[in-house]
Amino acid sequence: MKPKVVVSLEQALSLPYATLRFAQLGWRVIRLEATPSGEGLPGDPNRYIGSRLAGDDADDRRSYFVAPNVGKEAIAIDLKRPQGQALLRRLLVALDVDVFCCNTLPRRYTQLGIDYESLSAARPGLIWAGISAQGPDVPDAPGYDPVIQAMAGVMELTGDPAGPPTLAGVPLIDLKAGDEVYAGVMRALVDRAETGQGQRIDVSMLQAAASWLITTLPLLDYGCEPYEVTRSGNEHRKFIPTNVYRTADGYIYVAIGSDGQWRKLTTLPGFEGCANEVRLTNEGRHRERAAIQADVAAAIARWNTHELAAALRAAGLPHAPINTIADVRAIPVLAARLTGTTGPCGTTVRLPPMAVDVGGARTSLHFPPRYGEHTRPILQEAGLSTSDIDALYEAGLATGG
Repeated sequence: MKPKVVVSLEQALSLPYATLRFAQLGWRVIRLEATPSGEGLPGDPNRYIGSRLAGDDADDRRSYFVAPNVGKEAIAIDLKRPQGQALLRRLLVALDVDVFCCNTLPRRYTQLGIDYESLSAARPGLIWAGISAQGPDVPDAPGYDPVIQAMAGVMELTGDPAGPPTLAGVPLIDLKAGDEVYAGVMRALVDRAETGQGQRIDVSMLQAAASWLITTLPLLDYGCEPYEVTRSGNEHRKFIPTNVYRTADGYIYVAIGSDGQWRKLTTLPGFEGCANEVRLTNEGRHRERAAIQADVAAAIARWNTHELAAALRAAGLPHAPINTIADVRAIPVLAARLTGTTGPCGTTVRLPPMAVDVGGARTSLHFPPRYGEHTRPILQEAGLSTSDIDALYEAGLATGG
């Protein structure tokens, strides 16, 4: 696919993550931020989250901001005024923009002149994608990952059954919404290649999150037991035994997903006592769930982690160590696929791998842009003269660089 041009009015994580995936493909991604309002620090608040970076005297690219924003350009335009909105429309045409994205409140789309109707009228064939908490039907709701995790039942399903609802360890909903933008834009580009028409894509974080309830929500209509739709700790609700178990020198996760795997497990030294006739089937193991967990835990406690992992691997049984993030980065199949960037002082920063290998994709991307770093050159590229750009700066309609 020919590289595309994306302009994205983005902040926080959900949309920057989506447009990072475009940047990895070699697409041109221009992140659009507001001009200073006099209230707080300018631009995306995430610019100022995390530790300061050595050698970066601008102080607007702290550690939390780096990973989702490598490989991008940055401009700052005042979209609260009609002149700024007209400037955005000019950029869409002059830069041959294919995709416009935003993750602001839906009620502000028309106020800022970024609604699909206005932008597609200026740039026919434009693909427009917006992320919001609950979609345009609830235009005032802010979209924060933890709030949506709570609202969508993710917290109800996460944690110890005897403990409180718990957040997932990664911002699942932000990342899910970003992936839906990525997928939706790709689908829209295929459609446009056939029809010549652009389209509008609205991603509701709540709806996207609820789409993941495929193993729990339908159970409500089957007369399920309460334990089937609430927290189960590290156990699987259906497959037994599955859990984190303490070994003689650490922890290991073991997941037995079939009756055949259970039979293999109970032939390993020390596990023979876990077997009986009732437990030959998963249905029977449900009836003795608590006893099985205790029996398996006792058997595993006599092994050290390395030796048990070797035995499970030889038997073809699913298992894994409980890796730290440093351990994950060192896994050979991942270490060979890490992406990266170079910091202000020349330090190499290793970043997560792409979600899926793509031939010709960019695995080394330039460091994130400073606030408004490319405003002036991009305006020049759009055909504005130096005096025109100076006038925009003097009027506060554009800034940075």
